[in-house]
Amino acid sequence: MAPESFAVTEPCIAAIDGGGSKTLLVVLNSDGAIANVEQTGGTNPFDQPLWRERLTGLLKLLPTSTQAVGLGLAGYGESATLCARQEAAVSENLGKIPYSLTNDVDMACYAAFSGEPGVLVLSGTGSMAWASDGRGQHCRVGGWGSLFGDEGSAYQIGRNALTLLTHILDGRNTRDFAFLEPFCMAMGLPSEPKLCTPALLEWYGNLEHPRSAVAALARHVSTLAENGCTPAAALLNTAATELAVHIRAARTKMPDVELPWSYAGGTLQSPFLRNAIAAQCGTPVSPLLPPIGGGLLTAARQAGWTPDASWITSLARTLGAAGLGS
Repeated sequence: MAPESFAVTEPCIAAIDGGGSKTLLVVLNSDGAIANVEQTGGTNPFDQPLWRERLTGLLKLLPTSTQAVGLGLAGYGESATLCARQEAAVSENLGKIPYSLTNDVDMACYAAFSGEPGVLVLSGTGSMAWASDGRGQHCRVGGWGSLFGDEGSAYQIGRNALTLLTHILDGRNTRDFAFLEPFCMAMGLPSEPKLCTPALLEWYGNLEHPRSAVAALARHVSTLAENGCTPAAALLNTAATELAVHIRAARTKMPDVELPWSYAGGTLQSPFLRNAIAAQCGTPVSPLLPPIGGGLLTAARQAGWTPDASWITSLARTLGAAGLGS
């Protein structure tokens, strides 16, 4: 039985933003008010064994009055086998409800530019750039996963931070000792090297989902960089250079159209990181909508609503007020 908060009888639309670490569902009434919000764990089939159960659980919460659903799912479009499984999971649970299904970064790009030309660089647990010429042509850069890609992602920043920490602990790095105490404090570890070493191994040995846990460390690196920690700033500058390469590659692939860049993902909520990219690629365009807004915009158009510029502005305010603006 669906929760009481989902007992919606008036026409509504919904969107699902399925990322590597979390998956978000938003249901929007026809009057522009949010009917409900649900969140579960990551639904990337490449590294989340419970992706189908989590996605199905959210889809079963949709009100019967849902007119359309916009979905952006991590990993979609990257493997024919997994795409077929994702499509089956969606279609089997939505029945006759119209829906659109795309990659989560494609949805974020659509949200940022409302279908106009641009390149969206996303850095969350993973990383990717997605460009659109506004006329139906797209290209992607990156998104190869943590084994041999995800440059500039939260996971890579976190992993590089741990590498730096271990080098400091065992004496391979004697230059960046200033990183030790504040990073250990952020992780809840002792900063005395002899105590930190076993504590770090204990932390590592008890991780339930290592990739997500390592990615979560990026926010500590960002905070330290903002507070003037030079080694942390160097880690973010390295990530910025990697993400700038994504943007330049996308622009090279679409030389006939001017592509402003915008951003999405928790990592790029860092002003330090955005400014470091801007120094190489120009000032970014603030996204018109957060990623989940791209799914809602697509669903609104599919449902026959009239989401004009005023509607988009109102939706951005509504999502921001609900804490869904990033």
